[in-house]
Amino acid sequence: MPDMMNRNVLHIDRDAIGAVSKREFADAMSRMAATVSVVTACDAGEAHGRTVTAVLSLSAEPPMVLVSVKSDSALATAILSDGGFSLAMLAEGQEMIGDAFAGKVPHAQRFLIGVWSEWPSGRPRLFGASAAIDCELAGSVPMADHTLFAGLVTNTDLPLHSRPLLWARRNYRALRHDADL
Repeated sequence: MPDMMNRNVLHIDRDAIGAVSKREFADAMSRMAATVSVVTACDAGEAHGRTVTAVLSLSAEPPMVLVSVKSDSALATAILSDGGFSLAMLAEGQEMIGDAFAGKVPHAQRFLIGVWSEWPSGRPRLFGASAAIDCELAGSVPMADHTLFAGLVTNTDLPLHSRPLLWARRNYRALRHDADL
């Protein structure tokens, strides 16, 4: 049995180990419900952002989150340049924002959808989100065609009466309205 702890996952030969096809993988992942989020950062004064579902709570002490961003994207460059990122966990009714930052709206027009301001760091801050956080970059790890960015949470905005917007089976979803939050 190979020593998995010392295996370099960046150089795995997917054919040699029998990895599933990209389509089969995407179909399996479509069944994983997740909160729709928008990750943003600034580079040379220009705001960049992207809709993501690959977000997780990394640590409570210190408070950290992890986001996965395509390595060759303007957003990945902006996160590194900015030294951090902000994250808006979208609320029900913010589907247009999710679509805009998923690429359905030209880059120059994305921040015209929704109500935006700035965190003290200068990063974009979305109002009306289910939750919003601002993070200083704690580290990054390239993995295949994405980079995992770990952020130390420095600010939060937690509205009382919003419900998270979910993504599952390639569509927006909502929690049942009788579900306790």
